Amino acid sequence: MIITSPDQVPKFTLLKRFPLPRNMGVSPESRIAPGRTWPAPASTVRAKTFNVYRYDPDSPDNPRIDTYTVDLDDCGPMVLDALIWIKSKVDSTLTFRRSCREGVCGSCSMNIDGTNWLACTRFIADTDPQATIYPLANMPILKDLVGDQTHLFAQYASIKPWLKTSDPAPEKERLQSKEQRAQLDGYYECILCFCCTSGCPSHWWNGDRFLGPAVLLQAWRWMADSRDEATAERLDDMQSAFRLYGCHTILNCTRTCPKGLNPGKAIAEIKRMMLERGG
Repeated sequence: MIITSPDQVPKFTLLKRFPLPRNMGVSPESRIAPGRTWPAPASTVRAKTFNVYRYDPDSPDNPRIDTYTVDLDDCGPMVLDALIWIKSKVDSTLTFRRSCREGVCGSCSMNIDGTNWLACTRFIADTDPQATIYPLANMPILKDLVGDQTHLFAQYASIKPWLKTSDPAPEKERLQSKEQRAQLDGYYECILCFCCTSGCPSHWWNGDRFLGPAVLLQAWRWMADSRDEATAERLDDMQSAFRLYGCHTILNCTRTCPKGLNPGKAIAEIKRMMLERGG
C-alpha cells in the first residue's frame, strides 16, 4: 500500500525541525539564513507558497530558505510537480532528485512540512498553507534537496542483498509455495528511499555502526526468503552490539514509511531469530 495523504499518518509522526541553541557547537556556516523571495507570475489566480531549503557547495554563503509562489492552475497536483514547475519556470538552479513519479523509485524522498515522504506521492493540497521543504536529515547535503547516500548504500551492500545458495541452480527457477512467498509481503516492497533511516535517532547517534531500519528490513527480507540458504551466515554478520542492537525501538521508521511498511517488525524478527539460535 502506498500512503498518499498525511491524513493517514498519526500527527505524532511528524519529524519537525527545531532551531538549535547557539551553545550546541554548530558551526556558523551551517546556520540557515533567509533567502530570496520569488513572486508569483502576474496572471496567477490560485497561488501556493513553498519555502525551500537551498545550499550551494560552491558558494561561501550559508544555507538559506528561498520562497516561491507557484501557480496551481499551471502545475500538477503533487509536491514534485511544484518543484518541477519552479525549476522549469522560475529558478533553474533548484536541485533535487526524481525519476519514476509513481512512488516506486524512492528518488524524490525529502522532508515535507516536517514529515519524511516522497514528493511524488504527497498532494500539494495536503501541505501546510506555506509548505516547507528540506532534504532528508542525517546525511551530508550535496546541493539543495540532494543528500549524499553513499554511506547508506554501502551499508546496504554490506548485508549482501541477493539470493545466496549452495545447491546447483535449477534448470528453470527455484520454487516457493504460496505460503512461503507470502512471508516476503511487507518487506520486498521497500524502495530504499531512506525516509525511515533519516528519521531514526539511533542512526543519527551511531550511523557509523548501526545499520539503520531500511538496511535491516532488507536483511530480514532475505532471511525470510525460503530459497535463501545463508541465514546462519547473515545472522553471524549481525552479531554485533551495534549493527542490529543499536535499535532502541523508537519506531520513527515505521511511522514515516511512505510505503506503509514496518521496519520495526523486521528488526524484531531478526532479534527473535538471533535469540532462538542462542545469539
